Amino acid sequence: MSAPRISVVIPHYNDPAGLKACLDSIDRQTIARDTFEIIVGDNNSPCGLAAVEAAVAGRAKIVTVEEKGAGPARNGAAKHATGEILAFIDSDCVAEPGWLAAGAEQVAPGRFLGGRMFVLRPEGPLTGSAALELALAFNNEAYVRKSRFTVTANLFVMRADFERVGGFRVGVSEDVEWCHRALATGLTIDYAADAAVGHPPRPDWAALLVKTRRIQRELFLFNIERRHGRARWIARSVLQPALIPGDAAKILRTPGLEGARLRAIATLARLRFWRGGAGVLQSLGFRI
Repeated sequence: MSAPRISVVIPHYNDPAGLKACLDSIDRQTIARDTFEIIVGDNNSPCGLAAVEAAVAGRAKIVTVEEKGAGPARNGAAKHATGEILAFIDSDCVAEPGWLAAGAEQVAPGRFLGGRMFVLRPEGPLTGSAALELALAFNNEAYVRKSRFTVTANLFVMRADFERVGGFRVGVSEDVEWCHRALATGLTIDYAADAAVGHPPRPDWAALLVKTRRIQRELFLFNIERRHGRARWIARSVLQPALIPGDAAKILRTPGLEGARLRAIATLARLRFWRGGAGVLQSLGFRI
């Protein structure tokens, strides 16, 4: 048998229910099953290998990766890929049925892709955090077209190009850093609107803060590696509250948030002030 054309790479840590839902969505892809393989890079999950195997149910190869972090889990799984195309998705995400077909059609040697991201609407009343993310989170088109990076939850790249660029780093903002490194090697980036992946919102402030603190640390380390990075980081931090009116206007225009808009705006303000204060403290040498 010939090797599959696409290798789907999924990093996983201790979320077998999310992994099962992700794999269920890949089962519903519109392309033939023999055209792609699935490799799960399990980050030595505390739930145990048996729980991961039960979620996978024979649909994917499982690779245990001891080094902590989603980046190492992706790298470890990608080493076992045989397809000419790598399609990265996170284990808590669900792919639209045309995800693989659209990404595979547009990716090419020398060109990697970021697909469309959207936030999955949870059941029941919306919390401020969930409403905020429904309005503002994961604008991957803007990331690709303006900031020149894509989230790793929806990334297509030729395997040969990935191997040439190298794997994801640990500690820094891995998606931004990898994409900038790829561009520096001569690759180009494009947006694949029809390759869509849904991501669940953070359900409450505590979960949102965990995410924000991680991203804040990673972005700080990424930025201070750049020329004048610390000065730009301070300016970025001080300006965080000034972004509230523009973001609040987006929340007010977003449909489907009836009854939760004020909660979303209150969460937005809290988040912007937290990021501003944390950024200043980081610049002064404090750990957050």
